[in-house]
Amino acid sequence: MYVCICFAVSENQLADVIADGARTEEEVGDACAAGTGCGNCLDRICDRLRAADPLHGLAFGQAAA
Repeated sequence: MYVCICFAVSENQLADVIADGARTEEEVGDACAAGTGCGNCLDRICDRLRAADPLHGLAFGQAAA
């Protein structure tokens, strides 16, 4: 299944990019272009980034609260 329709990025490709060290939406976009088109896939990308790093998307200091 595709995570990003604009650039035909599959779930497996996204998993590989994250396994290779991408930790932000920008790093994912640089690696495979996912999230750089219409933006509809950004929530799915963030979900997968959060699975790899539970602190993804939290504002600095928010994790301690």
